[in-house]
Amino acid sequence: MRFKGLDLNLLVALDALITERNLSSAARKINLSQPAMSAAVARLRKHFRDELFGMRGRELVLSSRAEGLAAPVREALMHIELSIMARHPFDPARLNRRFRIVLSDFVTVVLFRNVVARVTREAPAVSFELAAPTDEHELLLRRGEVDFVIRPDFFMSSTHPRAALFEERLVCVGCCTNRELQPRLTFDRYMSMGHVAVKHGGAPRTPVEHSFLTDLGPTRRIDILVQSFSMIPPLIVGTNRIGTMPLGLVRHFQRTMPLRIVELPHPFPAFTEAVQWPSLHNSDPGSLWMRDILFQEATRMATTQELRRVTSSPEDAEPPGHFVRSVSPLP
Repeated sequence: MRFKGLDLNLLVALDALITERNLSSAARKINLSQPAMSAAVARLRKHFRDELFGMRGRELVLSSRAEGLAAPVREALMHIELSIMARHPFDPARLNRRFRIVLSDFVTVVLFRNVVARVTREAPAVSFELAAPTDEHELLLRRGEVDFVIRPDFFMSSTHPRAALFEERLVCVGCCTNRELQPRLTFDRYMSMGHVAVKHGGAPRTPVEHSFLTDLGPTRRIDILVQSFSMIPPLIVGTNRIGTMPLGLVRHFQRTMPLRIVELPHPFPAFTEAVQWPSLHNSDPGSLWMRDILFQEATRMATTQELRRVTSSPEDAEPPGHFVRSVSPLP
């Protein structure tokens, strides 16, 4: 079928090529032979008067014109699928879908494992692909290549919808046998002790707490750089090293490791973990359902934390964490 001179079937081929970045993979995705896909590429180039794709090894490299077409084509196909082809009311129990989600190890441990357990009960055919945070989450959202990004809100894109999940704060953590880790930690001692620090997002990104320390003077002594918060506890147990971690994650590791929490000499501001999704998924029933589960489980986690603080004795009360009880869109 042609619409103003364009065979609309070519949009399906174009979307597959943009998503897969490989001619053979794209052909398999939409059940075309490789010669038929090659012919579709030729017709797309002729219609748009642009090469659209170059080659780097076996990978397709998009031209600026193809980059500009990616989001509108994905959105148009999504609207057709949701508005025209959907035959039944949305039913999670019948949903067969893989959600691709970008999130940290911290969020996986304190929140998302509960989400997975619930989804397993309510929608057993749903699966997940979890990816580590990168500096390319804006591009992934724009192309619709991920369903959700869960990160601190100050890392979020301003061009896609988002909502707060919960608040957390950083604390200092060390081994219970660490005699250098005093109950009232001075700034000078904190900076001079050996640190295990997290470096997210590749070489250009400094440790997560670095931005809060740059205006305070001396440079920290960093003994070990690691890729995630979960790698800190094994590297400080039995040593005099310390780390700076989210409170909720430290509480998780305290169940199996001899860890001690000490307040930071200069408390870092609390940060909000938020969820963001592609604009083109805004009305997607599956995305709406998953968002509701994320919000409900975040609220349940906050309520559980609050009850633990209320029922704990003064001797074992948790240091105050901050959680968002009601979820509302961020500006």
